Amino acid sequence: MKLSVVVTIVDDGSALHRCLAALAAQETSPPLEVLVPYDTTVGGIEELRAAFPHFLFLDIGAHRLRRAPASPAGQHELIDIRRAAGLRHASGDIIAMLEDRGGPRSTWAAKVIMAHARVAAGGAAAIGGAVENGRDRILNWAVYFCDFAKYQLPLEEGPAAWITDVNLSNKREVLQRARRFWEGRYHETTMHWNLRRHGEELWITPELVVDQHRDNLTIGSLLAERLAWGRLFACTRVREMSPAGRVGLSLLTPLLPALLFLRLLRLSFEKRSNLGRLVRAAPVTLLLLTVWSLGELVGYVTGTE
Repeated sequence: MKLSVVVTIVDDGSALHRCLAALAAQETSPPLEVLVPYDTTVGGIEELRAAFPHFLFLDIGAHRLRRAPASPAGQHELIDIRRAAGLRHASGDIIAMLEDRGGPRSTWAAKVIMAHARVAAGGAAAIGGAVENGRDRILNWAVYFCDFAKYQLPLEEGPAAWITDVNLSNKREVLQRARRFWEGRYHETTMHWNLRRHGEELWITPELVVDQHRDNLTIGSLLAERLAWGRLFACTRVREMSPAGRVGLSLLTPLLPALLFLRLLRLSFEKRSNLGRLVRAAPVTLLLLTVWSLGELVGYVTGTE
């Protein structure tokens, strides 16, 4: 069974090299097709081609964006476009997705195939895994808790309401059936909501683990990112929501930071994992959650990215 892996460029540079090196060093790997879509804003591709000659680097050219390419919103738009381009070109029986800032562990590829042989035969459309923090710094822990707390180890294997597209694998036929939902831009929430709406099952397993390494974080860059990404998340919800629902969620956003943080505390207690780190990172985490909530509010009110 052939495995295609779409590596989405997010951080570029050393992060991309580290992720590709981890894929090149996979143990007992199945036949592997690694695809790296890149556009005109990404440099250093020729050096990467020389370092990883067996990987496929896809030139997807220039794109007209809604926001400036260097802005967090513009960057997210490019991320979505790159991921969709990789999915269009992938030829494997199983098609997996990673981000360059997430390094797969040494047997990840083999375990993707094993998971699909064991689980997907029972009907699971997509199988996701765990995300662990690979940088022991306050800023890294804060943004990790905001994005991936529900995916930290330990994980209980089984059906899931949410799986993350930074560590995800799909049956090829499932992606083809749902192509209209991702062909231009891949949105995790839109894709998974539609899969579940059409009776497909999402599955999560602790056997598939990636370690997230985010380098050179600053509080300013994280705040800008949270604002833009919270707004984008709200926009994806607005498309499937009544005007009354938009008003209701807008009115609830002042409560959202506290509710989200309480959810993080509950998860840490339940998992018996990283509670001390969450407490130490609490001030920054709350700040990031507050700015995310502000972004959601703007998205609900305007309905635009």
